[in-house]
Amino acid sequence: MDPQTVWCPTLACPARGQRGQGNIGVHSQQERRYRCRVCNKTFGARSGTIFHRRRTDEALIVIVITLVSWGGPLVALEHAFGLQPQTIRDWLEAAGVPAEAVHQQQVVQPRDLGQVQADEVRVKT
Repeated sequence: MDPQTVWCPTLACPARGQRGQGNIGVHSQQERRYRCRVCNKTFGARSGTIFHRRRTDEALIVIVITLVSWGGPLVALEHAFGLQPQTIRDWLEAAGVPAEAVHQQQVVQPRDLGQVQADEVRVKT
């Protein structure tokens, strides 16, 4: 557990989003919990991730989401890993929230391109 790599997920905390400032300490190694020294709140190592409050191993969740993103059929994944259909849907929904935020910030956000080459104006499909 490295408190320099995490930040406080509390919305009302003035140190929210600040990483490596010394404002986070280890609260419990065994339970994998951190404590913010600014707002005095504790939070788990999985807080703010798609693994929050999930008992399944992180590696299995990543494998299933990766296979779905590459076009793997849900029915095959259910049978191969012995999972319920709703479990896989919940994992995909949880993974879609941060993916949508990245998409909105990086792709949809209008940009000032300045100059565009003439061959970039028309794209062949």
